[in-house]
Amino acid sequence: MGKGGEDYGKSENSGSSKEMDGDSFAAWSIDARECEEKYEVSREHGLSGGDVEKRREIYGFNELEKHDGPSIFRLVLDQFNDTLVRILLVAAVVSFVLALFDGNEGGEMEITAFVEPLVIFLILIVNAIVGVWQENNAEKALDALKEIQSEHASVIRDGKKISHLPAKELVPGDIVELRVGDKIPADMRVLSLISSTLRVEQGSLTGESEAVSKTTKAVAADVDIQGKKCVVFAGTTVVNGNCICLVTQIGMNTEIGKVHAQIQEAAESEDDTPLKKKLNEFGEALTVIILVICFLVWVINVKYFLTWDIVDGWPRNFKFSFEKCTYYFEIAVALAVAAIPEGLPAVITTCLALGTRKMAAKNALVRKLPSVETLGCTTVICSDKTGTLTTNQMAVAKL
Repeated sequence: MGKGGEDYGKSENSGSSKEMDGDSFAAWSIDARECEEKYEVSREHGLSGGDVEKRREIYGFNELEKHDGPSIFRLVLDQFNDTLVRILLVAAVVSFVLALFDGNEGGEMEITAFVEPLVIFLILIVNAIVGVWQENNAEKALDALKEIQSEHASVIRDGKKISHLPAKELVPGDIVELRVGDKIPADMRVLSLISSTLRVEQGSLTGESEAVSKTTKAVAADVDIQGKKCVVFAGTTVVNGNCICLVTQIGMNTEIGKVHAQIQEAAESEDDTPLKKKLNEFGEALTVIILVICFLVWVINVKYFLTWDIVDGWPRNFKFSFEKCTYYFEIAVALAVAAIPEGLPAVITTCLALGTRKMAAKNALVRKLPSVETLGCTTVICSDKTGTLTTNQMAVAKL
């Protein structure tokens, strides 16, 4: 994986290489020649093969970390991480056991006895399939962020120009030549302009559609991304001009790598949506009500399976009927199962799935079904809409 210079300088054999770490100094705030000295490279000769190998051992490859998405089994289990669904699952199991018990006792007909538990199981299975399908498709679509990275770069090494070097093989200190239309493969310091001007479209990072003019002059150390006029960023595109650059950050230490890390962190720390919170509250309340009803129904019928005689003011001669106790327990459980809204999860999932389909038709990706309802609860949206409501790309409409 590309460490992007995160551990650069930690090796005992790195010598003065520690000074070259892009995190240890602001490359945009120092002169271009000083940058070359820091990275121990010249724009005319580039890095040697030995230098490249040493730096790759420390930096790794220039690529975003691959976060393995949740397995299908994990996604399936997540669909049952809901109070109401768990209640339905317990109800289905209890109904199945009671139906099996009645069949063995010669009671209700076999087929009709298993209709209710089978219907509940079917509802839960359909509910899980829809949820897994939606989330699995969303996970695949989110991987599209990696397509922002460039695949090849024009690099100078050992005094020779390599026109199509795989971008993932870049290391800090590499000298790269950029031309019009190139997708920038790493965060780089502009050393010199081949053309009179250099303009870069970096809307993928800033959201601003207007191309930014780049220069070789150093800027203040505390400026934001848009203000770093002498730095070009991975994933952005050269729209005008040619230049020679010095790679300062690769992999996850690039700005696009930091965005990737933030997306992954946000995905791992998702809070419950308002809908899920309400359903959990409803499920907890329903559980208490069902347990109380079961207990009351069972207690009311205690006199039918537990009898005794009063002798000298004290109960004596207790008689207990296990068969009748089981019978009234079945009645209590059946009443509880009947009180559970089996169709509610399926109805909710169907409505949310329809919502995601409508949003997908308008190119809006929904990762988790309940997020649709969360969007419906939104009262205020704060957004810088400049260049962000469209793709910011021209397309052929008519020939």
